[in-house]
Amino acid sequence: MDYLLLATGLALLVFAGDMLVRGSVSLAEKIGIPSMIIGLTIVAFGTSAPELVVSMKAAVDGFPGIAVGNVIGSNIANVLFVLGVAAVLSSVDCNQPYVRRNAIFMIAATFVFIYFCSLGTLQAWHGLVLLAMLAVYLIETARGAIACKNAIGGRDCDELEGIETIECVPHNPLTVAMFIGVGLVGLPLAAQLTVEGASGVAKSWGVSDAVIGLTIVAIGTTLPELATTVMAAVRREAALAIGNILGSNLFNLLAIMGLTAVVVPVPIAARFMELDLWVMLAASLIIMPFIFARSSMGRTVAVTFLVAYIAYINVLFEPSMVGLGVAAVR
Repeated sequence: MDYLLLATGLALLVFAGDMLVRGSVSLAEKIGIPSMIIGLTIVAFGTSAPELVVSMKAAVDGFPGIAVGNVIGSNIANVLFVLGVAAVLSSVDCNQPYVRRNAIFMIAATFVFIYFCSLGTLQAWHGLVLLAMLAVYLIETARGAIACKNAIGGRDCDELEGIETIECVPHNPLTVAMFIGVGLVGLPLAAQLTVEGASGVAKSWGVSDAVIGLTIVAIGTTLPELATTVMAAVRREAALAIGNILGSNLFNLLAIMGLTAVVVPVPIAARFMELDLWVMLAASLIIMPFIFARSSMGRTVAVTFLVAYIAYINVLFEPSMVGLGVAAVR
């Protein structure tokens, strides 16, 4: 039953999140909100909605391991798994405008988040700092996009900035309302099913909630990023592929953990400081040489990423391999 709850919850998260984003984008367009603002706010927050509702629900219900593990695991999966799969399909060129700036933002956010985690509990003021950093990032991204439009004009500036756009949005008012309604109702329900199923699976497997959050829940909530990044790679839109990863990781740390910490204090399990946060940092740093050298990630790099991700997952379920011991994992 727990497996069914978890699978249903993850599937509903992806479906309801997609419905909410498409409906909200259509509504924003009808109101007359510029596409750049839609991309920076509605689409960016909407595509992170699965992680947000799961992490917040888990923290409120007393499962901080799932809440924090979901974010850390998603950031690790985004780089090693999602970007790895994309680079297997098509070489990812990192010689793109604004990628360096966004990468620096992501590394800064990662270090700040790790420092806050080292304090033992994410408090409301930590969340406010993370949200303030998010505001700075959004303002800087908007400023860059506006400057680009003034200089060369056209929709291409959205792509240069890595601003996501959504295709096939509904236009009929009733359909728009239905999409938004399904999203608003479906996401909380999906979060409830996911958290209940994940905690049940953790107990049946004899592992901590954190391990399930780092693996099954993280991979499940990363599916929208996987689909977007793979399609970007197949279409050879490298700026969108690498930009999607950087933006997703930023929103996971700053928006999701920021909002969650403001709502409820989030205790940080010792195991995160012993292994997982450092794996997340390493995964973030490992792409920096490619970005700053303006080089490409080919299949050799992709396979290395995927092997590293498989090894990390294996370590989570076989802690004796690195001498951590079962107690440390739990």
